Amino acid sequence: MAPQYAQSLRFRLLPLLFFLQTGFIVVFRYVEIEQNVQTKQHAFTNYYAEFQDVHVMVILGFGFLATFLVRYSFSGAGFTLLVAAMAVQWAVILNGVESMYHRGKIGINMRSLVVAEMCTASSLIAIGAVLGKTNPVHLLLIALLEISGFVLNGWLLQTFLKVQFLNTIMLLHIFGAFFGLMLSWVLYRQGSEQQHEKEKIDRKTGLFSVMGTLFLWMFWPSFNSVLVEVDHLDRGRNLRAVYSTYLALAVSAVTAAGFSVLTSPQGKLNLFHIQRCTFAGGVAIGVAMSAVHLPWVAMAIGFAAALISTLGSRYIKPLMLFAFECHDTCGVLSVHGLPGILGWMVQLLLQIADSDDLTTAVRFAVFHICTLLITLSLSMILGLITGFLLKCDFWRPPQNKKCFDDQAFWEFPHLAGKR
Repeated sequence: MAPQYAQSLRFRLLPLLFFLQTGFIVVFRYVEIEQNVQTKQHAFTNYYAEFQDVHVMVILGFGFLATFLVRYSFSGAGFTLLVAAMAVQWAVILNGVESMYHRGKIGINMRSLVVAEMCTASSLIAIGAVLGKTNPVHLLLIALLEISGFVLNGWLLQTFLKVQFLNTIMLLHIFGAFFGLMLSWVLYRQGSEQQHEKEKIDRKTGLFSVMGTLFLWMFWPSFNSVLVEVDHLDRGRNLRAVYSTYLALAVSAVTAAGFSVLTSPQGKLNLFHIQRCTFAGGVAIGVAMSAVHLPWVAMAIGFAAALISTLGSRYIKPLMLFAFECHDTCGVLSVHGLPGILGWMVQLLLQIADSDDLTTAVRFAVFHICTLLITLSLSMILGLITGFLLKCDFWRPPQNKKCFDDQAFWEFPHLAGKR
């Protein structure tokens, strides 16, 4: 007898998509394109190239990376595109609220699109924690609420703690990871202690997922450096961000491979580690970037980040499942959360070491610690609220045995013909 999959989402997904898109179109009536904007030292062509790099990371990088599950590759790539397309519009609106208040218009330029893409990346990180256990309605709501919280977090830090914009936007890894972790805790399903029969990788999906890793690894230097000049007029800082990111990525790739073999009972490479832990250095250096000036420091950060990420994926991920009932599908805590906190700690230590006097060092330390506490608190609280909202049966979550399965949401005519 043919398996019975989830009921049609026509009366949930379709109204939500039309409502949101119609609302966004109405709001964009108050959006104006800023003409003849030279982004400091960048001509349009150069800045557009960097925007393309970030765009490729968000769509192709995260899209392919989400295809690793054996029967969830359609949903992994397709839902990433759907969520990103909607989330970018929402991020542009939220980031333009202040401009709307003062000028009556929301300005849009290449920089605002890049910032919107980065906000979208934060939401995709959060979604990774519950990948395969939700439907597209859930994913859209998660993205909208997570981006709202992330933009609010940035506003709070810039307004009350006077944190530079670049430092607030690079907290996207920490915010997204802990938001997703709270989601996975609230949406925990009984029986998840045992690996789901469809929660596995095969040759084809593993290969496509590694393609996502390659896209992310290649373009991560642009991701970390594209907004550096917003806070610093010195062009050298932008180039230093590129060099530091590349070196950290290179070291983290080598380190992840080494510790993957070391921690394997068979002494072999683990595909999950290669897919994700190889860019842990890019995560950590992005958070610590403003304080890193020497190549060897960037390389040391890449080594430590890959070490933490690989060991976390091997040991902390199962511990979170059995001890705290957090079923983190993509291991976002180990891949984004812990390396992000490492980068925060490195930035704190380096800034204290560079301080001229004790008063300045203590002042920076207090503000820096408050920055992390606010970010963690807000992300976890909003993650909990979002999780409890999504637990409502109104959204028709997939049944336990139908998780990680494309057939719950996609047409498969060739299979229907065989029934």
